This record gives sequence, C-alpha cells and structure tokens, in this order.
Amino acid sequence: MSENSEIDQLDRQILSLLIADGKTPYTDIAKQLFVSSGTIHVRMKKMEQLGIVKGSTIQIDYQKLGYDIMAFLGIYLDKSSLYDEVAEQLKQIPEVVEANYTTGLYSIFVKIVCKDTNHLRLVLHDKIQKISGIQRTETFISLEQSFTRPVVF
Repeated sequence: MSENSEIDQLDRQILSLLIADGKTPYTDIAKQLFVSSGTIHVRMKKMEQLGIVKGSTIQIDYQKLGYDIMAFLGIYLDKSSLYDEVAEQLKQIPEVVEANYTTGLYSIFVKIVCKDTNHLRLVLHDKIQKISGIQRTETFISLEQSFTRPVVF
C-alpha cells in the first residue's frame, strides 16, 4: 500500500487488528485502541469509501471441502488486447479462484482449485482451453501451500 495521507496511525492500527482477526467486533477494537466504537465505525466507513477496505472475506481450507488439487496456470494469449475478454470468461469458471494480468512469459496467471487430477483435466480441457483468445497454457500443481498472509504494516 502506498502512503496515503488520508489515513493515519489509528486507521493502520484498526486495519492491523482486523487483518489478524477479521471477526473482531468494533467494540473490542475500540477498547484496545482506547477510542469509542463510533470512531471505529467512522474510520472503517472512510476506508471503505477510499477503496482501501474492499469488503470482507473468509479463508477456506479447500482440502476439507474435498478440493485436493491447487494448481497455477500460466496462460498465453493470442494478443494481449484480449485480456479483458478472457479474464471475464475465466471469472465464470468456479474453479478459478484468482487471476492476475502479468508481465513476463504469461499474459495471465491463475490459481485453480479442483477435487482431483481428473477434475483438473476437465477444467483445463473443457473450460479454460476452449476460451477464444487463449493460445496455450502451462500448469503447475502445488504440492503444499507453506503459508498465505496479508501484508503487515
């Protein structure tokens, strides 16, 4: 995050506490930071309006839901100008959980979760590789996710 003169140290402290535990009630945050819960509400509303806070999410353990394969897919496009169109089509595939427009070898780098290798094959063959504008793909299967974390500031 670049320096933003519209947020201050209190805003950063609020964000840090919510990053550590997104379910922390605003009243608890207020007590920890020695301010009113109304202040926390106002600060959060401000950061939402600035686009710093964009909703809230939960972390899912996909394996516990039967999705044993996590893979990354490098996508080569016929033309880079097709990015928006291809990204929109990728968004329609439930197994694609993340997509990034990148520099380097690939135009798009995506993260996919699947139940097993057969499911992965079907997603690649029947969904992704049929998208117009995709020239070819390279698949990397993750053997283990060591960690995932937000930036601490």
